[in-house]
Amino acid sequence: MMNGSQPQNWGESSSSTSLSSQNDVEDDQMIALVLSEEYAKLDGAVGRRLSNLEPVPHVPRINSFFPTVNDASMDHQRLLQRLNVYGLCEVRVSGDGNCQFRALSDQLYRSPEHHKHVRKDIVKQLKDHRSLYESYVPMKYKRYYKKMAKSGEWGDHVTLQAASDKRYLFHRNYATVPSTAA
Repeated sequence: MMNGSQPQNWGESSSSTSLSSQNDVEDDQMIALVLSEEYAKLDGAVGRRLSNLEPVPHVPRINSFFPTVNDASMDHQRLLQRLNVYGLCEVRVSGDGNCQFRALSDQLYRSPEHHKHVRKDIVKQLKDHRSLYESYVPMKYKRYYKKMAKSGEWGDHVTLQAASDKRYLFHRNYATVPSTAA
């Protein structure tokens, strides 16, 4: 119940949602196939594991209110189940405002401790490629990237996109853990 009076309609789907879910399943299968081909070059076991995955059905839901603690717990359990299906696990990082950068550091360097270096590279990406990101920033662009350069400032969809765009540079230029010397 929402606000104690209106029923929740979670899990109900229209025909367009069913079609969307079907498309999601097909997309998941295509992604698994592409990833299996890519990872097969690196490690045959990873490629075989990915190619045998069954897609996890996704039921889109729009929250029109803040979720309760129980709803948030259920969502977290569902996330853990999905991770388990793919042989993955949750890695917790410090929630100090640097969490996005710590998570990226963990994936790139196998340690969240290089988050300052990751943040610096992402801010450089934002500065060097202003035209790619400026239209997604709800403030003066220079103010935005200066704000993002500060430790403790939360990353957002723009910093995550910049990290993704810079991904090839991370892998090509940083084969080892970055030096902490300035």
